[in-house]
Amino acid sequence: MPSLDVAQWAVLLLSLLLVGFSKTGVSGAGTVAIALFALVLPTKSSTGMLLPLLLVGDVVAVASYRRHADWPRLLRLFPWVAAGVVAGAVVVRWVDDAQMRRLIGAILLAIIAVHFWNRRRGHGASLAHHRTVAALAGVFSGFATMTANAAGPIMALYLLAAGLPMLGFLGTSAWFFLTINAFKVPFSVGLGLITPATLVFAAVTAPAVLVGAAAGRVIVGRMNRTWFEWVTLALTFVAAVRLLL
Repeated sequence: MPSLDVAQWAVLLLSLLLVGFSKTGVSGAGTVAIALFALVLPTKSSTGMLLPLLLVGDVVAVASYRRHADWPRLLRLFPWVAAGVVAGAVVVRWVDDAQMRRLIGAILLAIIAVHFWNRRRGHGASLAHHRTVAALAGVFSGFATMTANAAGPIMALYLLAAGLPMLGFLGTSAWFFLTINAFKVPFSVGLGLITPATLVFAAVTAPAVLVGAAAGRVIVGRMNRTWFEWVTLALTFVAAVRLLL
């Protein structure tokens, strides 16, 4: 278990609540949780400590929205995501924490800019269905999730551009992250990011993720798509700026 003071534990608890909330409610909250984790723990250590807890949230999300996934879209993405994970694993071995945070922050801001450009031109959905866009979204998602558990905003923007209904968005995201986070585990173990200590931490703090997931299920049913999209974009922007600073 990490040696932290009361204020740091409070930040971690808030982060874990947001992890659960992001899995069943507003996905952008997950990136805020990553940024908060990085405030308390070194970036590389925080990714390893967070991954088992993300998987806890993924299982709850799949149990909640398993019938609403867009499987043809997922199957097109998976090979590209796997390539991104492998590239991310190579980068994690060689870059330091500061370089990794700035890289992910820059990627997130670039994707937000592209999203608004697509909306202004009125081609968001058509671009999301293009094979090249799907490939880029997959590679960047795999890279971001391996380096900083930060694929959430990339996939959120891609699925929003695809015009999926809210439940379709949540179901597709749930299966995507359960599969990809499980795929990352061997790489994280090999890089020393997941250890017996991180598993003990996950076992002790997992109830906070479950509480956040329960809250997400309650709130998302009362949120319309427009608010859902804007909250996701706003949280993504805040987290991206935090990673750059």
